[in-house]
Amino acid sequence: MNLAAVFAAVLFAVVYSWTFYNLPVLVAGIRDFHRRKKQVSGSKPVAEKDLPTFSVVVPAKNEEVVLPRLLNALLSQNYPKEKFEVIVVEDGSTDGTLDVCKSFVKDLRTQIKIVRGEDSNGKPSALNRALGVSRGDIVAIFDADNIPEPDTLANAARHFQDGSIVALQGRTLTVNSDANMLTKFVSYEEAAWFEGYMRGKDCLDLFVHLKGSCQFIRRRTLESIGRWSEKHLSEDLEMSARLVKKGLRIRYASDVRSWQECPETLAKMFRQRIRWYRGAMEVALNYGRLVRRPSWKILDAEITLFGPFILIASLLSYVISPLILGSLSGTILLAVTLAGWISLTASLVVGALALVYVAKPKRKRDVLWLPFIYAYWSFQVVLACWALMKIVFRVPKEWKKTSKTGTVTAANTLSQGSDS
Repeated sequence: MNLAAVFAAVLFAVVYSWTFYNLPVLVAGIRDFHRRKKQVSGSKPVAEKDLPTFSVVVPAKNEEVVLPRLLNALLSQNYPKEKFEVIVVEDGSTDGTLDVCKSFVKDLRTQIKIVRGEDSNGKPSALNRALGVSRGDIVAIFDADNIPEPDTLANAARHFQDGSIVALQGRTLTVNSDANMLTKFVSYEEAAWFEGYMRGKDCLDLFVHLKGSCQFIRRRTLESIGRWSEKHLSEDLEMSARLVKKGLRIRYASDVRSWQECPETLAKMFRQRIRWYRGAMEVALNYGRLVRRPSWKILDAEITLFGPFILIASLLSYVISPLILGSLSGTILLAVTLAGWISLTASLVVGALALVYVAKPKRKRDVLWLPFIYAYWSFQVVLACWALMKIVFRVPKEWKKTSKTGTVTAANTLSQGSDS
């Protein structure tokens, strides 16, 4: 048995152990999605005097195109006006973002604040700046391209009646899903991630992590564990790792919903996902010692954090498999290699079917998109490899926002309700 064979066997063991570990999580999420037993909308209403106050933070840099619709959506919330404030962190914009903010402040002085600052190192510092002037019990974060549904704050408030919850991640949906093939895949990916994977983790009391937008954290929690890290590209994931390290509870809420724009070109996705993957890898490396505190949630957190590395391992296993097939035909490793290929194909198909199942609205023709799941997976693998190279060669970190166009193509964006 040569070293290449051993290396291939180890890769397959790692990749498919990770895959098969996560399949029950996805099944649990799909099962709960089907039953819809976790909707909070049927719970007892909270008396107005008991409602928490919110500080809604919006980091904004060159967001003139999309910011007005977000502010209008926030000011149209079905929530007592005196119970929430909106803080826009205007972070050195060169377009008309500041003018947009001023126009809203002029009309509604009591609800919107503007926090200005020079060009910073990105979103984390903007969030920390806002925290210094906020006064709400709960800090909510929305990216500028979001369109929260009217009951978003009200539904979040119901979840926070459970005192054990310190942070909440809502559901985000794709507002421009029908723009092209790429946005369609992203919308499917997002649907499966939230309504399959995140819902499953929530059902099984595993590691639910924050996703950057439509997220909520108790103020007292931030005061006790510290502000957002300005050293990480994925400040949301780092915050999640810090929370789970302290044994604190993050929940996923499918009825807390906001629509957002996804990249419409490969170039935009390339820049966005490189930042995501590099940020996730750095958090994984920084919090690799979590596993020393044994529990299922801690173990699941480690497995989740190392997801981008598994993408790279899956590519390596695919590359090395032909070598094994050519040199070790008839051995047990041939069976392992073939099983690996079959397992990867099956997992991609199952994942693709899950994407279609949880997506709304359902259309039979969407099944035609499934064969392209390989191309999408391959692109994500390339991005993960590129991100790793940036870490290995110590390329300076730079927080770059993804530019938005304001495109809306989802016909039923704000009328689908909370049934998905």
